[in-house]
Amino acid sequence: MKQTILAKRYAKALFAIGKEDGKYEAYNEALQGIAELFATTPEVEDALTNPLYPLDVREKAMTAIIKAIGADTVTGNFLTLLVQKKRAVIIPEIAESFQVMVDEDKNISHGMVVSAIELTTELREKIQDTLEKLTGKKVELTASVDPSIIGGIVAKVGDVVLDGSIRTQLASLKDSIKGRE
Repeated sequence: MKQTILAKRYAKALFAIGKEDGKYEAYNEALQGIAELFATTPEVEDALTNPLYPLDVREKAMTAIIKAIGADTVTGNFLTLLVQKKRAVIIPEIAESFQVMVDEDKNISHGMVVSAIELTTELREKIQDTLEKLTGKKVELTASVDPSIIGGIVAKVGDVVLDGSIRTQLASLKDSIKGRE
């Protein structure tokens, strides 16, 4: 909990700088790149967060990563500061908080749609358009397949859930029949 609050503070600070100089998208790209490195390469996280390595070794590792991901000076200084303050462990959380801020600034929502079979591109676009009209935001959809819903779709964007699955309709029918008994 404490780290999440701290991550949001760091993300908010970097986002404010990024908005001011118009480079928040580049900062986001660099943060997402290093967060992906943390997720896919445990050695990177270890090299940056393990207190058994001296601070200068961790700083050199961060400098090499900064060059590899092509981060600009501000992002590089920010990431180096996190290593110096022994806060590198929260970089993935900072990246996640930063992404939320970027999405809010661009009026983007993330949603998911679940169907019993693979959706065609045309149908997926229609669902996306409908959700965009309902929410008033641009919606980026993630689609998945779940045969247990039998048919129809379940769409979710933020707090809005549209459940048009046959499984739910059958459950409702079952409840209404039980209610009559």
